[in-house]
Order: sequence, then C-alpha cells, then structure tokens
Amino acid sequence: MQTVRNIIESKQKTFNFIDADALVIEALTLMQSVNLSYVVVMKNEEYRGIFSEKEYARNVILKGGSSTTTKVGEVMATNVPVVDYTDSVEHCMQILSSHKARYLLAFDGQHFAGVITINDLLRQLLMNRDEVFDRKITEDLLDSNENDLIF
Repeated sequence: MQTVRNIIESKQKTFNFIDADALVIEALTLMQSVNLSYVVVMKNEEYRGIFSEKEYARNVILKGGSSTTTKVGEVMATNVPVVDYTDSVEHCMQILSSHKARYLLAFDGQHFAGVITINDLLRQLLMNRDEVFDRKITEDLLDSNENDLIF
C-alpha cells in the first residue's frame, strides 16, 4: 500500500516557501520560478497557509486588490485538508474529493512534511497501477468494450 510518506519522499524537493508578510507579487514570481501553482506560506519557520493561483484570482484580482501592495498572509488559504504520513493514497483521493480541494497538507506527527497535489496522486497511481488495478478485470473490461464498438 502506497502512503503519504511514499509520495513525499518521491517528490523532487522544491523551495516554494514564502513568508506571510511577503507581497503577492513576490509569491507569483516564486511560483513562476519553481513552475508550481502554489507556494507554502510560513511565518517564523511554521506553516501558516497556502497561496495559489486560485487565491490570487479570487482574493486579489476579483476583489480589486493589487499584487504590489497586498500581503500573502491577507489572501492565503488556511483551511487546507490535512493528511498524516501513514495515510494511504486512496485516503488522500477521498479527502481531495470530499473537500473539493486541490492540495493536501502532509504532516509527520506535528512536523509539516509537504504538500500533496492531485498530480502527485495520479503519478503515484500510474507508477503503481498493477497494485491499484486488477489486471484481469481491466483486460475483461477492455475486451467487452471492443465488442461493443460500431464503426
């Protein structure tokens, strides 16, 4: 069974942390430089929230704010679902779905370990598809669908 630990350990280490007092323009610049759609907001080396393209669009642009004067801490998301290092990939998918979330915060006990995205989960499923999908059922399903095709 694949766990949160497996996902976090398989991810490339990124340096997408920003201080809550930083300006939104700094967060956007950082997001571009690391090629991610989010940054992790920290204050005094402690997790505070997530700032993503969604928060930028909804909490800055649509509210008439300015990326050069608005602080990240004023517009970040703080209600991101949390998972533990021992939670399964399946559990993560259920949490993302039930919360209609884009990100999950991974913790190893009390220690912030990282962020899990839907892309991370999909990558994990594809890499381990033999553990996730029953090969015989998949083959039978594909065979039955081929017979139903009309050209």
